[in-house]
Amino acid sequence: MELKVHNISGEATSKKVKLDKSIFGIEPNDHAIYLDTKQYMANQRQGTHDTRERSDVTGSRRKIKRQKGTGTARAGDIKNPLFRGGGRVFGPHPRDYYFKLNKKVKRLARKSALSHRANNKDIVIVEDFKIETPKTKEFITFLNNFELSGKKALIVLSEGDSNLILASRNIKGAKIVQAEDINTYEILNANKILLVESSLKAIKELFSNK
Repeated sequence: MELKVHNISGEATSKKVKLDKSIFGIEPNDHAIYLDTKQYMANQRQGTHDTRERSDVTGSRRKIKRQKGTGTARAGDIKNPLFRGGGRVFGPHPRDYYFKLNKKVKRLARKSALSHRANNKDIVIVEDFKIETPKTKEFITFLNNFELSGKKALIVLSEGDSNLILASRNIKGAKIVQAEDINTYEILNANKILLVESSLKAIKELFSNK
């Protein structure tokens, strides 16, 4: 698959690049995508939720009424989960949601996600560029040139650019990552993926010989 290279003004140039078929042209594996996305979202959870069971609730352990002859159901202490203010039954406690996923599955998921986006023509190749000063206004102009204002944009660089990161951090929906840090969730979550031309080589190296 060949794509035209665009400049930072959003205009197509005479240059074209050929996407690696082994990365952007495979048969997508939806189950691998599901597993990798599930792991990513699980890792975002803090797992700090906690509830108080009957042993944690403050209250007397005295039996609140006699067992028989009251005409109502028998009851124990005031911390009974059936009573208001009582403990909760089998409530959540702090835990780690991490689960293991093999490297080959994660690699397949990322290639599958990139292939999905390439098939849907959601990938745009942009010439290498840098901004001299970290101004948000310049970055907004850049997004407007690609009609991505107010949309989710994933911009993939070959290496870090502190000015670009600073200029974009106040823009909701804009995400800048290095090629080595791309993940399945962010690939699929973005409306458009802007690949800086030099990042294609970094992506190829990331998936080569593995």
